[in-house]
Amino acid sequence: MGDQPVRVLVCGDVEGRLSSLFSRVQAIQKKTGQFDLLLCVGEFFGVTPEAEAEWQQYKTGAKKAPIQTYILGAASQETVKNFPNSDGSELAENITYLGRRGVFTGASGLQLAYVSGREALQEPAPAHCFTSKDLSALVTSLTSGSKFRGVDILLTSQWPRGVWQYGNNPEVNTKSCGSSSIASLADKLKPRYHFAALEGAHYERLPYRNHVVLQENAQHVSRFIALATVNNPAKKKYLYAFNIVPMKSMDPTELVKQPEDVTESPYRRSAKDKMETQKPLFSTTEEEPVRQFFFDLSRQQGGAPRGRGGKRPSDGRGRDGHFQGQHKQPRRHPQPTGPCWFCLASPQVEKHLVVSIGTHCYVALAKGPLTPRHVLILPIGHYQSVVELSSDVVEEMEKYKSTLRDFYKSKGERCILFERNYRSQHLQLQVVPVPLNRCTTEDIKEAFMVQAQEQNMELMEIPQHTDLKQIAPPGTPYFYVELDSGEKLYYRIQKNFPLQFGREVLASEAVLNIPTRADWKECKQSREEEDDSCKQLRDDFQPYDFAWDD
Repeated sequence: MGDQPVRVLVCGDVEGRLSSLFSRVQAIQKKTGQFDLLLCVGEFFGVTPEAEAEWQQYKTGAKKAPIQTYILGAASQETVKNFPNSDGSELAENITYLGRRGVFTGASGLQLAYVSGREALQEPAPAHCFTSKDLSALVTSLTSGSKFRGVDILLTSQWPRGVWQYGNNPEVNTKSCGSSSIASLADKLKPRYHFAALEGAHYERLPYRNHVVLQENAQHVSRFIALATVNNPAKKKYLYAFNIVPMKSMDPTELVKQPEDVTESPYRRSAKDKMETQKPLFSTTEEEPVRQFFFDLSRQQGGAPRGRGGKRPSDGRGRDGHFQGQHKQPRRHPQPTGPCWFCLASPQVEKHLVVSIGTHCYVALAKGPLTPRHVLILPIGHYQSVVELSSDVVEEMEKYKSTLRDFYKSKGERCILFERNYRSQHLQLQVVPVPLNRCTTEDIKEAFMVQAQEQNMELMEIPQHTDLKQIAPPGTPYFYVELDSGEKLYYRIQKNFPLQFGREVLASEAVLNIPTRADWKECKQSREEEDDSCKQLRDDFQPYDFAWDD
């Protein structure tokens, strides 16, 4: 879309008055033209029998939202029942729950950060509350890159405490209104627009600076807007319309222009305050639980790889002498619901396809491969998706990815990876080499985008330093592509996703031009062919295989 503005509508607490809201939206669109999306902050669902009956009409498809609508999660215990879990999902046609917290990036490049619910005042946190860990994870995922300047939009249900400082006063009780953690979040994320609700009030704060005049380089300004409840008797404003050009598409000079009524940031504290406040409102570092698996298949597999020179103990003990599974785990990882074809310890796994075994991951030849060097990277333990992996597993998976890139490069090929976390119980990261002389990375990217559009799917480009975990919390069905340029594409699966989509794109005329190999079942090999192919690949890959290092 280039520098084309995105047309956005934002709404305050709906409280189940869906027909009133959507009638108003339709009237606005009839008058001013189509908007791209509607964002809802605050409490979306109502608790009255009338509100529940109205929601059922949308849920069953009897009624349909006239615009793509994105909502935040429950802000009270009474409405938690309307959300199947803490992960985002499509609740009805055109109505999508964003999730507990995360980042949403549209095809236009518009970047939207969000946090659902209220700040938790106790542990464990109720389902309708967020914790300091939620905010830490969100901040870290966005601000870890040196190029971070801010986000386009921040959605929270609660107000930030003290947002009125240095600005105009709202019609709320300022002694009890808002969350200090949300204020700290807004300070760190520097949103161009920050929307909130829950207070039954409309308040548009004067824009504020994100830099100190004469001491820091000029940055864009932020605008905080709180919206009232739909159809409130006092007729306070509950719907806000605006156009926004994504930050990534804007001329830097245009972006940092300061309006005449700009104020200091309400979140800036004096040097004295900073010295007195030693502990931040929430930390931006989190420890990940450690989980290790050790396997040695050398006894069962004549010529199969042993990994790390075959020196790993084979009696089921780790290097510290403890048996597997005896470590106290801070978090229980998902277990298979039945037989799993990909858990390395499982009797169902086809061990003759294994190419390399590390400490936490292994590499295997794909069944019915697209090309002779098409492989899978899989965790040894049972994890459903990349976003559920612990840090040590992620680290080794990244190491395998890097090694395979070098291996393919030596063969004159570029490395394309994709994952489908949908109707699968064990993570399979598909790694497909594409000859450099077949097509460019841009051709491959375009093939994914075009074929997604043809199937009414919107593939989003993930910002370089955004963690997939923030976009897709565990349990979220998604499709994910990583190109050799480092560019990443993502689609949150809603329903009826074509299972062979990744293969179909890569097998298409625009990429590998082998359309008959799109379905792996159509190009299955005999056991003897698989043995020969895997042995050849194992021999070729061995000079690059870090698992063979002593």
